[in-house]
Amino acid sequence: MHAALPPLNALRAFEAAARLGGMSKAAEELHVTPGALSHQIRALEEFLEVKLFERLARSIRLTPAGEALYPGLHDGFQDIHEAVAAVRRSVDPNLLVLSTPPGFTAKWLAPRLYRFSIARPEVEVRIASTERNADFVSDGVDIAIRNRAVNQAAEAGLVVEFMINIELLPVCAPSLIERFGPFDSPADLARAPLIQDETFVGRASMPQWQDWFEAAGAPEASHARSMSFSNSDHALGAAVEGAGVLLSHNVLAHDDLVSGRLVAPFSVSLETDRCYCLVYPEAAADRPNVSAFRAWALEEIAAMGDCAKLAER
Repeated sequence: MHAALPPLNALRAFEAAARLGGMSKAAEELHVTPGALSHQIRALEEFLEVKLFERLARSIRLTPAGEALYPGLHDGFQDIHEAVAAVRRSVDPNLLVLSTPPGFTAKWLAPRLYRFSIARPEVEVRIASTERNADFVSDGVDIAIRNRAVNQAAEAGLVVEFMINIELLPVCAPSLIERFGPFDSPADLARAPLIQDETFVGRASMPQWQDWFEAAGAPEASHARSMSFSNSDHALGAAVEGAGVLLSHNVLAHDDLVSGRLVAPFSVSLETDRCYCLVYPEAAADRPNVSAFRAWALEEIAAMGDCAKLAER
């Protein structure tokens, strides 16, 4: 006879905490409270009569017993997820699940996706909009678009395909120029409220407004008045309404510049070390729906051209 197994929820709690390196992240993934997750792990430790984690001041660390348990448990859950995903694909082979950041979804993907649906009407597209990197096994995601460091290595088993570099460019509504302009020199932008998209705050390589003024030849410009947003879509919305000048991602501002809702008063843009990429499992590369979306997305991004050329139209 097989020995009794611990409760499945306790095993899932341990695997998630070990994989993510923390109780809070694991609780968020499993949609339980940190207290409930900690209780499940303690129950597992009592069942096995061994300590699985060393609980440090602000982190956790696997014990030798935890290190012995984790690899097999992780592989087992991956096998379960892959088996379920395979069944779902066989039941609904025309389903395509995308994972994209919220700002990219709102400002680039959503306005264009109808063209993919026209080209492939048989494909049912579902979008999971999140800043969190997709787990292609547990989340059921087929392909993702991610904002990544240019030189970031691909994770094992994944294909990372470059789409476009991210540059930062000042943009504003025409009405703002009427109120605070004319902007004859870069330093004149400091007369208006300046908006900062803080989506990537904490990443030292991401330029800020002062970096743009220095690149534009106006390092002495004073810009005390400002506002910031932790969501790119919200930051662009404020700029469109005339709330200030936004140092925006070239990709996300593109459609508003083309339509005239925003203008770029100066063509000086800042390069970053980040880019948008397609990311998908190696095993998914030959799936017809993944191949079709990949080809479509690369064609759409190539058709955009250089955002800086829209300045001072």
